[in-house]
Amino acid sequence: MITKKDKNLIRQRRHLHVRHRVVGTSERPRLTVFRSSKNIYAQLVDDSKGVTLASSSSLDKEFDLGKGSDVAAAKKVGEMIGQRALDKDIDTVVFDRSGYLYHGRIQAVADGAREAGLKF
Repeated sequence: MITKKDKNLIRQRRHLHVRHRVVGTSERPRLTVFRSSKNIYAQLVDDSKGVTLASSSSLDKEFDLGKGSDVAAAKKVGEMIGQRALDKDIDTVVFDRSGYLYHGRIQAVADGAREAGLKF
């Protein structure tokens, strides 16, 4: 039987494998997503400088939904990160799903960011 610790270790290895190919630059930063059991987080990262350009999460003050762990919350976080990216004149990103399956909350973040105007 696979435990939660084993699943997370497998996800982290998958994430490291993908990170060798997915690199964010100043012109096209990396949109990375982290999913916890209670909240969801998204960041725009410039890997060449090693800085975070913008971030959004279900813990932000602008987040008006009560629960931060469902698909609606993830979509709202995606819309917020998309709007913050456009405010900084970033319209194209590389999506990094951090080893998670492209399904559910991860897909909702991507859909929300696309609806806000990001291209990836």
